[in-house]
Amino acid sequence: MSVHEPWSEARTRAIVQAHTHLEGPLMPILHAVQEAFGCVPEEAVPVIAKELNLSRAEVHGVVTFYHDFRREPAGGTVIKVCRAEACQSMGCESLVKRAEDRLGIDCGGTTANGRVTFETVYCLGLCATAPSAMVNGKIVGRLDETKLDKILSEAGA
Repeated sequence: MSVHEPWSEARTRAIVQAHTHLEGPLMPILHAVQEAFGCVPEEAVPVIAKELNLSRAEVHGVVTFYHDFRREPAGGTVIKVCRAEACQSMGCESLVKRAEDRLGIDCGGTTANGRVTFETVYCLGLCATAPSAMVNGKIVGRLDETKLDKILSEAGA
């Protein structure tokens, strides 16, 4: 089911070397590592740190600070529901609860079958179409129970 390659130290080093010409290469490296492996594996942190002459704590801090970096691969479908103020005022909390109940997981989790990762974000910049969501990078405005149920069904939930 996974389209990502298994983690390897050699591949991680190659990714780092391909980006060292950049000014401030850590973020592009982390994105490339996640693209290759589906996440930034814990084993990759010391390799990246050594190659960039950074401490493991510095690399770990960046990985854990930015919410888009994953420690484990995401499910086949990633659903993100906005929980910012405009979306809250338009009922996103009931949609979040509905999705959690239907998926059998809490926000930030992935279903046992690996099909769906459910997350929340704080502002997609679509306040005029609240509540909003993002499904595999595609924006969904005016999310309601019907749209949510269709998204969950299509994702195999």
